[in-house]
Amino acid sequence: MRKASVFFLLAASLVIGYSALAAGNENYVFSAPPRGTASEETPIYQPVAAYLSSVTGKKIVYQHPGNWLSYQRDMQLGVYDLVFDGPHFVAWRMAMDQHEPVVRLPGKLVFVVVVNEDNIRINEIKDLAGRTVCALAPPNLATLTVTHQFDNPARQPIVVPTKGFKQSYQGLKSGKCSATVLRDKMLKKFNAEGVRTIYTSTGVANQAFSAGPRFAAGDKDKMAAALLAPEGVESIRKFHDRFNKKRMELLNAMPSEYDGLWVFLKDVWGYEVKAAQMTQQ
Repeated sequence: MRKASVFFLLAASLVIGYSALAAGNENYVFSAPPRGTASEETPIYQPVAAYLSSVTGKKIVYQHPGNWLSYQRDMQLGVYDLVFDGPHFVAWRMAMDQHEPVVRLPGKLVFVVVVNEDNIRINEIKDLAGRTVCALAPPNLATLTVTHQFDNPARQPIVVPTKGFKQSYQGLKSGKCSATVLRDKMLKKFNAEGVRTIYTSTGVANQAFSAGPRFAAGDKDKMAAALLAPEGVESIRKFHDRFNKKRMELLNAMPSEYDGLWVFLKDVWGYEVKAAQMTQQ
């Protein structure tokens, strides 16, 4: 009995000590999609974490997710306090994790589906049922924008995964795929010839930072002001080099711009059940 009491007291003291340590070293986790390796991505995002730590007084640490499966798992588990990613993810976290969009990139994300000009069998997006489309693997929003147009699971396009828009376009031109989906800006960049557009999306708000409920409203205001401030551009120069080369002004992100865009994720593994829950609300 005495041994049990001693063990209980020891365990309790360890728990209390650990809790005190954790409370004194509380971290807020910042992450983004794993578009590259940790060594490639850390120089882009770590300065953002350091800059926002300095303006909020909170210890914000950048965490590279390792791979897409881990990224989606940790997002669904609510691990991330601050995230920079696409509008469909922002919307999902708004609905499920009480995140709020803070600041976004300017402009809209508009996608186009193109085919080779001499392909007379495909004239509209519905003609892609059962046909190959070179595209980035889901949950990339460009690809989900296409698959979202098909309600019947038995009549979907066949996605041939690529590593980027350039490879997707090359896959179309080489005859590997019947069609491809690109950002409208990328199509212009490629000076595309011999192709025609069969679908153009209406466009959605650009990528954004979203902050979770562990941040107070005042912290979110401070982060927004810091990211929008001219002096902040140099502090996170590599972020702008990657996502905002023209140094256009970032914008305050409005919840109404993202509301409901989680629908693009409704058929993606891990999101489908929660998407159904949101539909019933």
